[in-house]
Amino acid sequence: MPELGFLDTNVLVYAYQNTDSRKQRVAQDLLRLALAGECVISSQVLSEFAATLLHKFPSPPNLEELVEIFDRLEPIKLVSSDMHIIRRAVQAHRSYHLHFYDSLIVAAAERAGCARIWSEDFNEGQKYFGVIASNPFR
Repeated sequence: MPELGFLDTNVLVYAYQNTDSRKQRVAQDLLRLALAGECVISSQVLSEFAATLLHKFPSPPNLEELVEIFDRLEPIKLVSSDMHIIRRAVQAHRSYHLHFYDSLIVAAAERAGCARIWSEDFNEGQKYFGVIASNPFR
């Protein structure tokens, strides 16, 4: 059985952004793994992705396109924040000196039993509570 991965927001953004075809290809490959059950995301990642689509894309999707995007992402396992995850994020923040929202990623990945966080925002190869960070775009 393959190891479970966690997708950070930047992976979702690159999957739908066509400004860098290499990063888009890599992100879409990871998104396919998530749709096959090999990667998870968190409610935070999904919220950040929605905000990026709506406020930072040069041509934001219209309502129908946005609904279609989220319908396609619905099969991906979603880790929701709760008191335990927030508490663990505070511990990650203190232990690793991460921004709090990155600490929430670490806590959610740990909760889901992930072996790896796929992101360009963490220190490549560093372990956070046993979850290793990997930059898929290197």
